Amino acid sequence: MQEGKYNIKAVSKLLNIQPGTLRAWERRYKFIEPVRNESGHRLYTEKHLQSLKWLINKTDQGFTISQAVSLLESSGSEERGLTENRKDEQTIKLSDDLVEALLNFNENKAQMLISQAFSMYTIEHTIVNVLGSILVLLGDKWENGEITSAHEHFASNILKARISSIMHTIPTNGFLPKALTVCAPGEKHEFGLLIFTIFLKRKGYETIYLGESIADNDLFAVLDIIKPRYLFMSCSLQQNLEATLQLVEALKSRFPDVKVGVGGAALSFLSEEKREALCDVAMGETQADWEKWLKV
Repeated sequence: MQEGKYNIKAVSKLLNIQPGTLRAWERRYKFIEPVRNESGHRLYTEKHLQSLKWLINKTDQGFTISQAVSLLESSGSEERGLTENRKDEQTIKLSDDLVEALLNFNENKAQMLISQAFSMYTIEHTIVNVLGSILVLLGDKWENGEITSAHEHFASNILKARISSIMHTIPTNGFLPKALTVCAPGEKHEFGLLIFTIFLKRKGYETIYLGESIADNDLFAVLDIIKPRYLFMSCSLQQNLEATLQLVEALKSRFPDVKVGVGGAALSFLSEEKREALCDVAMGETQADWEKWLKV
């Protein structure tokens, strides 16, 4: 067992994460257990630090913290998103074959393998645990200089396009209110928003997906045309959180009949007091959280 040598203040400074956020992650997801010194204070090991850095990186890419933790637990490694000790051999082979096809720019084979994955597993499992894991793996390879940006763009475009195509085939209930989903100001990471949009559509909501962030005036114009009951925004990066909350206030003033919800990893950086004040807007990170928010 590694020796704990970083207190929570040091971890907070090294990783640019609020101590309250770190405690909340530990309490809710139990993915690490820091050792305690004689005074009962948390001490983190090098391995803890690596895991936390990996999770923060994935949330910056658009995954919610719950999705990132799921990927970490299913991988068993910060360096590789697909490993043998947590997946059956059939899934390992399919995933490895898909990665190989994508890195060789073999679109026909990649599409065939993606179709095979959807035939083997549920939509949610395929998207989060298979395609999502591959997105993480290839993102890591690109960041480490193991593949070119061309490889990463090609693979990401194919995977996201298939997720989007599945989303558009899900039937909806015309009696439920309309919803609009879009990335928050400055946001380009769509993966988390795609997952949430699929969740809404599988619940029966007629959902219009806009993807990457658009200008505020353009968003207002769309709202005037569509007149949805709900507007959902995804904010992954802490640097975009302030602009997102400012937009929320503008939306509430201009469209009082539209219920605005915000999700995404950036919300984990809010203080407990701020999170409590925004309880009518902050939607949480898991499907259970989303279900509860919709009922309220």
